Amino acid sequence: MEKPLADAAQGDSLTFLRDELRTFARERDWEQFHTPKNLAMALSVEVAELVEHFQWLPTGADAELDEQKRTGIRHELADVLAYLIQLADKTNVDLVAALREKMALNRLKYPADRVRGDARKYSEY
Repeated sequence: MEKPLADAAQGDSLTFLRDELRTFARERDWEQFHTPKNLAMALSVEVAELVEHFQWLPTGADAELDEQKRTGIRHELADVLAYLIQLADKTNVDLVAALREKMALNRLKYPADRVRGDARKYSEY
């Protein structure tokens, strides 16, 4: 019998979520379809579905979102996170370490005292 995803009190780490997603796919014999290419494509589709909820809004700020849009955004963010975790799993990427590495690089590219209040790309200033 399938277990539901645990609540935050039981575990909310990326490792825990990865294990839950592995179990979910295994119980359905879907692992055969979860290649890095397919997962990257699915991730792209889910990001596009997320963007649809913001299309034609002036800014997408909270005041512009009704409950239906908030629910849709929440569900699409969950899909994006699920595919991102699965893609990282299949490509042996530690997402926490990857983010820390990328933030260190971004600190070098975008020193706070130099770029504060400026949204241009590092190569433009």
